[in-house]
Amino acid sequence: QVQLVESGGGLVQPGGSLRLSCVGSGFIFKIVPLSWYRQAPGKEREFVGTIASDGIDTNYLDSVKGRFTISRDNGKNTMYLQMNSLKPEDTAVYYCATQNRAFWGQGTQVTVSS
Repeated sequence: QVQLVESGGGLVQPGGSLRLSCVGSGFIFKIVPLSWYRQAPGKEREFVGTIASDGIDTNYLDSVKGRFTISRDNGKNTMYLQMNSLKPEDTAVYYCATQNRAFWGQGTQVTVSS
């Protein structure tokens, strides 16, 4: 069955960096566009960014442009979210998903706090 598993979350100080990973299995990873979403406490889940199947085209939420970078290694069935210059408002559970939102990972917590 299709599985997406995130990892790499944790506690980081404002201005710090984290890299999240999302490993996919049970489908042909290299042909599927993927996305990152996040959900902060008391808020609705929001789109963070997306990456095409070949890794060339990306698109981001305005508030993370220039700070977050999505990439993928199709040889390792893995997508990444590099997050730099983190802010307290980036605190959320981060999810990876197929671009059509049919399949989701379980999420990984990112907390930005001093």
